[in-house]
Amino acid sequence: MAVLTVTARGQVTFRKDILLHLGIKPGERIEVDLLPDGRASLKAARPGASIDGFLGLLAGKTTVVATIDEIGEAAAKGWAGEE
Repeated sequence: MAVLTVTARGQVTFRKDILLHLGIKPGERIEVDLLPDGRASLKAARPGASIDGFLGLLAGKTTVVATIDEIGEAAAKGWAGEE
C-alpha cells in the first residue's frame, strides 16, 4: 500500500510507480470516483472516441475512392469470410 502526503494547499503528488501502474503519463488526466464510505477509485481518464477521429484515421493514406455500394459489398464479403 502506498501512503501519500497532502500539502498545506490540499495537493497530493503521486509517485512515479503509482502513475505507471495506472498507465498515466505526464499531462494526462485522472478520473476520481468518490465512493460511499470515504473511499475513492482512481483511473486514467481516457477521452471518448469520436466519429471524426475514426473518419480521419485513414485520411491521406490512399487515393482509392470507393462507392457506398462497393463498401457494402466488401463488408458483406468480409462478414461471410470470403475476404
